Amino acid sequence: MSITRQDAWSQDEDLLLAEVVLRHIREGSTQLVAFEEVGKKLSRTAAACGFRWNSFVRKQYKTGIELAKKHRKENKKRVEISNVKQSELKDEMIPIPKENNDHPFQTDISIKEVVAYLQSIESKNNEFIQTIKKLEAENMSLSEENSKLKFQYETITNQLAHVEEDYRALLDIMERARKLVILEDDKKSEKVKFQMDRNGNLERLKK
Repeated sequence: MSITRQDAWSQDEDLLLAEVVLRHIREGSTQLVAFEEVGKKLSRTAAACGFRWNSFVRKQYKTGIELAKKHRKENKKRVEISNVKQSELKDEMIPIPKENNDHPFQTDISIKEVVAYLQSIESKNNEFIQTIKKLEAENMSLSEENSKLKFQYETITNQLAHVEEDYRALLDIMERARKLVILEDDKKSEKVKFQMDRNGNLERLKK
């Protein structure tokens, strides 16, 4: 009879550890922060969580780790592009009218038109920023959903592999039992052999 250690990790704890670590990788955080978060939830030390991740859980989620790193890289790239575009909008210059030779400080536009122009730029910039935020939120939601589905797929695949292994072991036991039953039946059904003695009587041969 096997004895379960009090500090043994359950399947639910392994799943929680994997989910938190993958989330921190996607968000650009560190694994140490993830271990500390899991440790608080499971009343374990961050070192124990780190050891469990590196020695066992990480090997089962190689694909999930690659996806999380790819997601983190894409997010970083989107943020950089967004910052560049916002900087370009801020640097956009207002057209300066040509000076009049007779009146050097006279322009062809009024202050009201300049204000209206600046307000239109600000409005477009705000719309652009809102669109970017909306698209980023949608992409984040889809990426998280994809990661969850991938996580569930890997979990189910691992469980199926264990079930198939148990099923093969059961089939092997059943096959051995069947052969034993056939062997016993064959022994019971062996024909009794007789031979005739000198007096013409039949006698049973010994096996």
